[in-house]
Amino acid sequence: MTASFAAIRADFELLDDWEDRYRYLIELGRALAPLAESERSEANKVRGCASQVWLATRVEAGNTGARLYIRGDSDAHIVKGLIAVLLAMTDGRRAEEILGVDAHKAFAELGLADHLTPQRSNGFASMVTRIRADAEAARTHSP
Repeated sequence: MTASFAAIRADFELLDDWEDRYRYLIELGRALAPLAESERSEANKVRGCASQVWLATRVEAGNTGARLYIRGDSDAHIVKGLIAVLLAMTDGRRAEEILGVDAHKAFAELGLADHLTPQRSNGFASMVTRIRADAEAARTHSP
């Protein structure tokens, strides 16, 4: 289980030094459950990331709409931490909720937008696009 986004934001506010924030980001990534080898498939691979990134989405239909359960992994420690932050905003939520999340604004609130390389920022945007596409597909196919 990933920490809530509110808890992550509170922890970031306590950390003044960016070195400490990067270490915390890496810790968040290490706390993610590992993906099974079968989940490291081409279908789950996120295009547009300099690092290897996989997002495996499971959709469960429900009376209040489809709910998405997302797991992720990367071969890069900081990127894996970015996945953990993104999952804190989206994992286990209804498709409609996910589509209402402004992940770019949330990352800016953490100060991450100013401290990531352009490649990592582009990779983050690709991950957001992928999760939004999964949510849109789940919403479209829900009863």
